[in-house]
This record gives sequence, C-alpha cells and structure tokens, in this order.
Amino acid sequence: MAFPTAVNSQITDSVTQANVQVLGSASAVAMANLYQATAQALANAAHNATMAQQQMYITAQAATTAGVALLYSINSASSGRATKTILGG
Repeated sequence: MAFPTAVNSQITDSVTQANVQVLGSASAVAMANLYQATAQALANAAHNATMAQQQMYITAQAATTAGVALLYSINSASSGRATKTILGG
C-alpha cells in the first residue's frame, strides 16, 4: 500500500488488481480481434471466389448452349434456303 487513505485498503488493492488485469489482457484481446477480423476477411474472400466460379459456369453453359443451337440451326437454315431456291422463290 503506497499511501494511507480513508478508503479501505482492500478496495484500493481490488481496483489496482483490476487495472493490472485489464492492461495484462489488452494484448490478448487485441490479437483475438485481429484473428477474428482476418478469419472474417478470408471467409468473405472464399465466398466471393465461390460465387464468381458459379457465375462463370453459368455463363459458360449459356455460351455453349447458344453455340450448339447455332450449329443445329445452320443445317435447317441452309435446307430452307435450298428449298426456297428450288421452289422458285
């Protein structure tokens, strides 16, 4: 006890110990906050990568479908044009 006061020494000791405990745990709390923020950022990055991959697959499937439809329509288009020519149109 540093100075005699009117406050009970158990109270001053308790407050001092609480202050020391806060200072002692500050670095651990700061690191926990950093780890939590890092984990959240990595989870968001993984989620965004998954969504981008899904959108890419959808776009690729649409392009493939359009290409196949175009390939199938070439034969019928040329047949229609030939038929039109034969019938004199």
